[in-house]
Amino acid sequence: MSVHDDPTASAEPATGDGADRWAAIRGLPPSSKLVAKTLDHHDSLTQSELAEETLLSTRTVREAVSRLEAADAVDSRVSFRDARKQLYSLTI
Repeated sequence: MSVHDDPTASAEPATGDGADRWAAIRGLPPSSKLVAKTLDHHDSLTQSELAEETLLSTRTVREAVSRLEAADAVDSRVSFRDARKQLYSLTI
């Protein structure tokens, strides 16, 4: 498997000081890794925006976000545009 096949792989070598920012999510399912990489490319997204960007179902995105929150890789806050929605952002 090359760096291009693994969405959690870094193109830069590790510096040896624990700088592998993706270590917290390595053991998570591919859907969680995809959501994390999508959030890496965006400041913050709602669950429905994540579903649209990743082409995953909203249920799968909800489960992926829950796993990422449990791993302290994602933070959530209330959307200013719509208080019924949460905005998710990557913290790793």
